[in-house]
Amino acid sequence: MNKIPFKGVIAYPVTPFDDSETADILLFKKQVERLVTNGSHGIAPLGSTGVMPYLNDSEKEAITEATMQQLAGRVPTLVGVSNLTTDKTMYHAKFAEKAGATAVMIIPMSYWKLTDEEIIKHYDAVTSKISIPIMAYNNPITGGVDMSPSLLKRLLEIPNVTMIKESSGDIQRMHYLRKGLGEEVAFFNGSNPLALAAFSAGARGWCTAAPNLIPELNLALYNAIQENNLGKAQSLFYKQFALLKFIVAKGLAGSIKAGLDLLGVGGGGFKSPLKPLSENEIVELDSILSSIESEVYQY
Repeated sequence: MNKIPFKGVIAYPVTPFDDSETADILLFKKQVERLVTNGSHGIAPLGSTGVMPYLNDSEKEAITEATMQQLAGRVPTLVGVSNLTTDKTMYHAKFAEKAGATAVMIIPMSYWKLTDEEIIKHYDAVTSKISIPIMAYNNPITGGVDMSPSLLKRLLEIPNVTMIKESSGDIQRMHYLRKGLGEEVAFFNGSNPLALAAFSAGARGWCTAAPNLIPELNLALYNAIQENNLGKAQSLFYKQFALLKFIVAKGLAGSIKAGLDLLGVGGGGFKSPLKPLSENEIVELDSILSSIESEVYQY
């Protein structure tokens, strides 16, 4: 088993819906194919961009299977399997492994604030049911739990928990991870506006929905980092910074779907209570994308 099967730009597809709020699998496959052909190093369905918490079990299973079918092993897959309960998390983790997922990602979702011991037991229970790697996902805004570096260090002692996705938005946290866990720790950035800083802090990769809209710039930034060309990396980052801020501020699913519509790809509909961007927000997004398009070939 490759314990750390990811590096580079890991792209998050949206989950499109039709007018009856049923997942549009054909459009989803089209979007996944586009992410692969545009050079993404990995695909991560059922993340925040894929509105995973709003999907029922059958929808999650359909998206997981559609991803594996479309990719056919061309790039590694990171499937979101998180749930409020350990039982349901184990269920979806086992389904993802059986479907062919390379790894799964788990965020400790919480209504009542979970203790460190409860979180550790949660991950330990899931890892006992699967053999593929697990990425521990820290995002206090969406999950309701902020996992400290000391807790993440304990999680990495659990078999199969081999990677961390850090989305707290605190660059110091990433420096703490590298300093406290060692230079070889496999942590990934999940905060779009921190893309450049995260790479400088030692992030192995960037988990992002941005490749749906600007794959050339995302990949060029990563390549510049690999070349140790800081000046080029800075220039590339600032070209995309306005969009990275926008998609976070306005909501990943809505922003990416609106952007896909503007690009002529089609983003699909929403599942209630989620709604599309306002007309003014779409105009703003269109302006940002047009500005990027005028610069994208200058690097």
